[in-house]
Amino acid sequence: MKSDSSFPLESAGWPAFVVEAGGVLRHANAAAVEFFGPKLEGDGLMLSALWAEEGESADQFITRWERSSHAMVPIKFRGKGGVAVTFSTYVCAARAGLNGQKRFVFQLFKEHVPAITPLPDAPPDALADARTPVVEALAHKQKLDCAMQLARTVALDFNNALTGVLGHTSLVLGRIEWDHPCRASLVEVEKSAQRAAEITNQLAAFSRQEKEAPGHAAGNLNAVLRRVVDSSNKDKAPQLTWSLQLEHQLYAVKFDEGKLQQAFAKIVDNAVEALSGAGCIGISSRNLDITEPTQDRTAQLQPGSYVCVEFTDDGRGIAPEVLPKVFEPFFSTKQGHRGLGLAWVYGIVTNHRGGVAISSQPGQWTSVRVYLPASRKRVTDTGTGNTELIGNKTILMVDDEELLLSTGQAILSAFGYRVVTANSGAKALEVLMQGDQEIDLVITDLVMPQMSGRELIEQIQLRVPGLPVICTSGYMRSSDAEEHQNYLPKPFTSQELLRRVKMVLETEPDEQP
Repeated sequence: MKSDSSFPLESAGWPAFVVEAGGVLRHANAAAVEFFGPKLEGDGLMLSALWAEEGESADQFITRWERSSHAMVPIKFRGKGGVAVTFSTYVCAARAGLNGQKRFVFQLFKEHVPAITPLPDAPPDALADARTPVVEALAHKQKLDCAMQLARTVALDFNNALTGVLGHTSLVLGRIEWDHPCRASLVEVEKSAQRAAEITNQLAAFSRQEKEAPGHAAGNLNAVLRRVVDSSNKDKAPQLTWSLQLEHQLYAVKFDEGKLQQAFAKIVDNAVEALSGAGCIGISSRNLDITEPTQDRTAQLQPGSYVCVEFTDDGRGIAPEVLPKVFEPFFSTKQGHRGLGLAWVYGIVTNHRGGVAISSQPGQWTSVRVYLPASRKRVTDTGTGNTELIGNKTILMVDDEELLLSTGQAILSAFGYRVVTANSGAKALEVLMQGDQEIDLVITDLVMPQMSGRELIEQIQLRVPGLPVICTSGYMRSSDAEEHQNYLPKPFTSQELLRRVKMVLETEPDEQP
């Protein structure tokens, strides 16, 4: 018997397994497989094979547990190598199997619990009298872990569903005319789905362990800058003149796309306000290699590679006495404003290990420069309009959710890509090994039964070295996966999927200094 990703306690950090009333083990999580070793690899294994108690057999315990309903008892189990360990064992009834047999879930905690098991004929209340603070703490921990597991499952399911909604809605919005009578309703659907995604991500954050905290995926800052300009042109300042000078082969930067786009938008908002309806806003990006410690006003830069994004305007400028204070929280020259704008920008950029510098000449101009650490891996910039998102490569999309496979296939096919789908890691490997068609890119979910996305990626790297892979997930944020692979969080829009695909396919190998 091997670990089963469909088992609700599969990711728990303690051993857990399911036993039928006859004493046969049916499911075990990874922690149980790790503790008990090879003996769990066969089917039909009996609980007695793990049992190390001397005064009571496994069958006797199950019979007694059904009658006295004990919740937490000390039980000795024999792990791999024959080592016997006493666990504080939490036992509860589970849903009957397909054969109608009763099932029980065993959860094994290493903390010591005094012997509190009452005699077989003791009244149920006898257990309550024997409880200790340790037992209560373990019970509370188990309830919290179950709540976190439930939150994780709900977040996964909702993110999968929202990916279908956002993917199809954004695809239709990109195809219909601006004056189409249904456009306004579709925009509201997209907004509602995005709001639901924010709530779901908060739920996922509650259930996520710290070691799975979100990291940043490498991407193309030029695409973010173009979206900021498009939004400002339509919504804030259609009468202004815009000048974009973007590096064609920009260094790749690891960044949180949502937060950085908000930071850039705040800088542009300030520039629009400084111009009072007339003037020019310039935005440029360039690669920067620094060989010794450098300081640009408040930005202190260590040796390394950076991308510098500069925002300029020919507005009213900033007075010399005000300039040193612009990053201070709650400082503002605007009546009724909280003064958190540039302080917030500063926080976002420094959280990316970058720096911000501002120069200004009152009455003439202002320049805001954002420095972000980069790798010397270049991304070829071809723009982000719909025509630039078209491709002709062959993509293998892997997910155990048929809804997500159909969504991805619809989006990618609409933009010229050839799409092959697989609903499991094993089928994906079959497609790759058959060699009927050359695969240029694999997009795989990280959380799948039988073979996880991580395991699939390892197999791909062994069998087809160098084949690019994009990881997707509505929950997992593995820093290991993001260190070597591109990451696209669920839910995503059609544009986000297409941009990520375009960026990965156009990324060149690291250049040698």
